Amino acid sequence: MTKPALRSDIPMKPTVHKQEKPSVAFAHLGCEKNRVDTEHMLGLLTEAGYSVSSDENDAAVVVVNTCSFIQDAREESVRTLIGLAEQGKELIIAGCLAQHFQEELLESIPEAKAIVGTGDYQHIVDVLKRVEAGERVNHVSEFPTFVGDETLPRQRTTDQAVAYLKVAEGCDYRCAFCIIPKLRGDQRSRPVESIVTEAHQLAEQGVQELILISQITTNYGLDLYGKPKFAELLQALGEVDIPWVRVHYAYPTGLTPEVLAAYREVPNVLRYLDLPLQHSHPEVLRAMNRPWQTDVNERLLDRIREQLPDAVLRTTLIVGFPGETEDHFNHLAAFIERQRFDHVGVFTFSPEDGTAAADLPDRVDPSIAAARKDRLMALQQPISAERNQRWVGRTIDVLIEQHNPETGAMIGRCDRFAPEVDGEVLVLPSEKGLQASPGTMVPVFITGSDVYDLTGQLVDTNAMAVTAQTSQ
Repeated sequence: MTKPALRSDIPMKPTVHKQEKPSVAFAHLGCEKNRVDTEHMLGLLTEAGYSVSSDENDAAVVVVNTCSFIQDAREESVRTLIGLAEQGKELIIAGCLAQHFQEELLESIPEAKAIVGTGDYQHIVDVLKRVEAGERVNHVSEFPTFVGDETLPRQRTTDQAVAYLKVAEGCDYRCAFCIIPKLRGDQRSRPVESIVTEAHQLAEQGVQELILISQITTNYGLDLYGKPKFAELLQALGEVDIPWVRVHYAYPTGLTPEVLAAYREVPNVLRYLDLPLQHSHPEVLRAMNRPWQTDVNERLLDRIREQLPDAVLRTTLIVGFPGETEDHFNHLAAFIERQRFDHVGVFTFSPEDGTAAADLPDRVDPSIAAARKDRLMALQQPISAERNQRWVGRTIDVLIEQHNPETGAMIGRCDRFAPEVDGEVLVLPSEKGLQASPGTMVPVFITGSDVYDLTGQLVDTNAMAVTAQTSQ
């Protein structure tokens, strides 16, 4: 067969093969500090022209921002990675697990095309380009030093009304049970001006609740200014048009008279103090390498209640730490009963490789530790119920987060409930049938309570942003 001749009078266009950028999805695990890192990676990839999907099924590449704080978190991260690998996804492993295990992940998970450390997420675009070029990438700094700021692109994943703002990264303490300094480095604070600028940006986006996060938020600025500047930061945030500014976490070392005065004087700073005390007994605290706290707890709590009588107090505790005796535990139980915290979280000790506590003798049997946790929670429940009961009969502001248009019921939070860890407020329509949309802050008359949650009814007022719903 003769090959037909090409017509010379018709110009031929060269064939151009356009390289399409792969679609990328994210799987987020772990704490809210990790969430902010995820949001920066989303922002960077979107700005670079990548299609970022919320559905892992639609994406060729999945960035998994992992947690490695305790064994349970590591197991969840590994399960997520294996599940995505079995679906044939190419993986970029970011965050704490990548920082912790590095080359081991690349060796054990063939689908892992790159690992990105906790101080390296700002390079995600370059990492992905290298992966596209066929390279297997290890981008993990031995000692994380980076901290993102308001100039780094960010695409928020939280509800429009709630945003997290990272004021510092890393931790200078060396608590015996904690691996955070190894995973995230030493404390490095952002300048006050940088934080306030980002807060104004978030206010323009309609944020109603700003949550300040770092590992030791009340020690903010010590590394940058030579002394803590948290009181000054709170005062500066008082000028930002956001109704609620919440602080995670209020370490005892940073709760100076000046900081407590800022809690009292700055109108939009919530009098909500999340105090990660971990234990009450001096011998256990010394074993935890928290000797600075051994004579602080009672005096600090007395001072808080004196200066902030309406403060909401939350704490987290660890039971079953190596060497914890029944007497030590009874000391802790008596402390909880006496102090009457609004909210308490209890964890059993988890021995983590790379921490001092992993090699301590006198391990507490896991079944004993679990029983102690149950005993503390049973002790705390009637206290929490009593603290909630005090709000029945009052009208308080509630930030609406969910709305059922069929029933008219709404779910939100008042200022004494932090997202995810505390209770909720179930809100019924007003007597006139008025309802509130998610993202609005409205007055609610509290009619009931239980151990964890409150119930109330929307209050009729011309001042609030509501949508009238006509009963059919």
